[in-house]
Amino acid sequence: MLCVVCCRPVVVKDIINFIALKRDQPTTKISVAKDTFFHKKVTLNAGGKLIDISTPKVMGIINLTPDSFYAGSRKQDTDAILLQAQKMLNEGATFLDIGAYSSRPGAADISVQEEMDRLIPAVEAIVKDFPDAILSIDTFRASVAAAAIKAGAHIINDISGGELDKDMFTTVAGLHVPYILMHMKGTPQNMNQMADYENVFDEVFDYFTNKYHQLKKLGVKDVILDPGFGFAKKTEHSYVLIHRLQDFEVLQLPLLVGISRKNMIYKTLGITADEALNGTTALNAIALTKGANILRVHDVKEAVEAVKIWEMCR
Repeated sequence: MLCVVCCRPVVVKDIINFIALKRDQPTTKISVAKDTFFHKKVTLNAGGKLIDISTPKVMGIINLTPDSFYAGSRKQDTDAILLQAQKMLNEGATFLDIGAYSSRPGAADISVQEEMDRLIPAVEAIVKDFPDAILSIDTFRASVAAAAIKAGAHIINDISGGELDKDMFTTVAGLHVPYILMHMKGTPQNMNQMADYENVFDEVFDYFTNKYHQLKKLGVKDVILDPGFGFAKKTEHSYVLIHRLQDFEVLQLPLLVGISRKNMIYKTLGITADEALNGTTALNAIALTKGANILRVHDVKEAVEAVKIWEMCR
């Protein structure tokens, strides 16, 4: 692999220097030619199962909450949870993302015990009926993460990037599981009041750089980046991040995009979340062209079809 500037092999030191330059010049736009500076990590080790994400994969959302923003994702009894899991797996989901704490703006806080009571029986039921399914757990609490992995889950998806539980990073390191590192400011209860940035891309980029350095020091092997669309971000912030999504690739880490039926789509189109499937598919297709490795969605069939069409256009 040669540098396009000086035609010499690029080494890890070049990447480190590049990131250091970016941090010293926070308003400088990164311009990276595809496959020029680095090789992005495209495999994940989930419980001994090696998952290749060089072809983008789809993660289906199952919410065990009564108040998640999209009603169609809410499944609270075991039969409904298992039916949804089966449907998503049959439609081509590689991952199932299970959440028992609503992270919509202004959602009510619940206790650790209530989150556990919702989550662990569902994980155990899915593992029993679908032992080959790869389960991601949407939680910011280290104790919940540990209990879910013990129950058979494989990945931790933390909306807070370790900010809401100081034990999360060491817990993930000890569990030896992939970790989805998302950007958010504040909490679900107050994040809308914290959507203030001089340069949203630079702030998220620096956040990822600092957090990944911490995780790497602890020995976490597999880190997936999620810019956190809609989390402490106004609509215009989320679209800036979509526009510059490919610029995160200099960090050499997989990218997860979770924009399914969010208000950045339905408010832009003047519709509701229930009507936002078409807009979601359009924006997922754009994200694929900009380097997304995982699409986190409520509607698996449509996302899988978007990946197939994208593959034909490569």
